[in-house]
Amino acid sequence: MNLEFFITKRLIKGASHKISISAPIIKIAIAAIAIGIVMMLIAIATSSGLQRKIREKVAAFNGHIQISNYDNNNSEVSIVPVSIEQDFYPEFSDVEGIAHVQAVATKPGIIRMEDTFEGMIAKGVGIDYDWSYFEEYLIDGQLPSYKGDLNDGVFMSRLMTNRLRLKVGDSFSAIFLRDGDPSKMPNNRRFEVVGIYDSGFEEFDGQYVFVDIRHIQRMNKWEASEVGNFEVFLDDFDDIDQKSAEIYGKTLSNLDTQNIKSKYYKVFEWIGLFDFNVALIIGIMVVVGGINMVTALLVLILERTQMIGILKAIGSQNWSIRKIFLYNAAYLIGIGLFWGNLIGLGIILLQQKFHFLKFPNPEEYYIDYIPVHIGVATVLLLNLGVMLLCLSMLLLPSYAITKITPVRAIKFE
Repeated sequence: MNLEFFITKRLIKGASHKISISAPIIKIAIAAIAIGIVMMLIAIATSSGLQRKIREKVAAFNGHIQISNYDNNNSEVSIVPVSIEQDFYPEFSDVEGIAHVQAVATKPGIIRMEDTFEGMIAKGVGIDYDWSYFEEYLIDGQLPSYKGDLNDGVFMSRLMTNRLRLKVGDSFSAIFLRDGDPSKMPNNRRFEVVGIYDSGFEEFDGQYVFVDIRHIQRMNKWEASEVGNFEVFLDDFDDIDQKSAEIYGKTLSNLDTQNIKSKYYKVFEWIGLFDFNVALIIGIMVVVGGINMVTALLVLILERTQMIGILKAIGSQNWSIRKIFLYNAAYLIGIGLFWGNLIGLGIILLQQKFHFLKFPNPEEYYIDYIPVHIGVATVLLLNLGVMLLCLSMLLLPSYAITKITPVRAIKFE
C-alpha cells in the first residue's frame, strides 16, 4: 500500500510538472473542466437570477396568491366587494408560510390632460400595503403614505408620466365610470403625483396607478370594511401550488383563490424553459470535459506503460493500478474545478455588485441588466456532480490497464 501511495504521488507530480507528451493534453483537459464549470455556474446563476427577478416583479403588482369574490370571475377590476372581516385577515394564522396579507381594490379609469389622455387601472391600497417590493423601483419622489385623512397622492410609472408629460408634484384629472355604466355621470377625481416608479415590466407599468383605497370605496359606494380582493405573499415561492390549495381550503365557499403562476401562465411557462436550457448546457459541458479527461487518461496510461508493467511484475492487482490513475484524474479534475469556481464565482459576484452585463433588448426580459443568483448548496452539488460524472466516464478507459502484460510493458518504449 505504501508503494502504491508513493507511486501515486510520483505520477501526480509527473503529470503536473514533467515536460512530456501528456503535459499539453493534461493542460487542455484541466482547461476544459475549468471552462465548463465557469459556463455551468454562469448559466445557473443567470437563469435563477432572471426567474427570481421576474417572479418578484409579477408578485409586486399581484401578490403571490389573490383571494376574491367568485362573482368577479378573475377580472382585473374589483366588481363585487369582499368584507375584511375574515379569519385570515390581517394575519393568516391557519396556514404556515404566509408572510403578509393586504387588502386592495382596482377600478379602471382615464387620465385626461389638455392635449392627451391615457387609460389606466387605479389600484387602491391602504395602510397595510407592503411597499418593500417597490423600494428598488422608485426613481423619483417618494413612496405614498395613506395614513390619516384621505390622500390625493398617487404613485405612477415612468412609462405613464412620460406619455402624459407629468412629473412629481404635478396634478391631473382622472375619470371613472359610475357603477360601470357609461350612461351615468362619471366620477371625476383630482390626483397629485408623489412618486414615480419603473419596474421595467411594461404590461404592468402601462396600467397601474396606485391610489388611496378610500377613493375607490367612495366611488363604488362601499363601506370602509369592504375591499376588492386580498393579496397574499408567501415566505417561499416554491410552495405556491401547495399553499394555494391550503388557502382555498381555509377560506369561505364564496371566495376564490388564484396564484400568479396560473394567472400569468405564459410568463411562467417562458421562464420555465430556462431550466431546460441550463440542463442542456450542463450536459454538454460535462460531456466535453469528460471526453478531454478520457483522452488525458489514455495518454497517461500509454506514457506510463512501463511503470504499469513493473507494478504488475511485483504483484499489484489491476484494480490497484487503475485506482492510481483514477486518483490522479480526480486530482486533475479538482484543479480544473478550483480555477473554474474561482473565475465563475468571481464573475457572478462582480455582476451582482456592478451589473456590467446588460441585455441588448431589456424590454423582452423586463429588466435592463442580467440578474444573477446562486446558492452555496447549488455550487457544492454542481462540483460534486461534475467530479462524480467525470470519474464515472473514466472507469471504462481505465480498463485498458488490464490488457497490459508485464513482459510487453517492460519492453515498451
